[in-house]
Amino acid sequence: MAKDDTVRHLRIGIARPLDAVYAFVSNPMNLPRWAKGLGGSVVRDGEQWLVQTPQGPARLRFAPPNPFGVLDHYVSPAPGIEVYVPLRVIAHGTASEVVFTLFRQPGMTDAQFAQDAAMVEQDLAALKALLEA
Repeated sequence: MAKDDTVRHLRIGIARPLDAVYAFVSNPMNLPRWAKGLGGSVVRDGEQWLVQTPQGPARLRFAPPNPFGVLDHYVSPAPGIEVYVPLRVIAHGTASEVVFTLFRQPGMTDAQFAQDAAMVEQDLAALKALLEA
C-alpha cells in the first residue's frame, strides 16, 4: 500500500476522563488557552465564532454538542474558503485520547504541511499540560 502524504492523524493521551476533556475542548472560549496555532481572541458571532489568527480573522463553526466526543469544526480564513478539521476525544479507560486529523491543503509544500503538523502537536501538548495540571 502506498504511503498517503495528504493526511496525518495526530494524537495525545490525556489523563482525564472523556467528559472533562470534551467539556473543555468544546468551549471555543478555551481555544486561546491551548490552541495557540489557531489564534488569540475568540468572539461569538451568531452561530459561528470569530477568532484572530496570525494570518488575520477567521470564522469557526463547530459540530453540535454530542455524547460521542466529536469536536469537528470548520475554519474559514477568507470568504469562500472553508477547511474541515476532524477532531475527536475518545475514552481510554479513565483517560482520553485526543485525535486531530490534519489534511494537506491544495498547494501546500511538504515543509508547510510539516510546519502545520508541528503546530498541532504543540497545541495538543499544551492541552495535555493544561488539563493534567
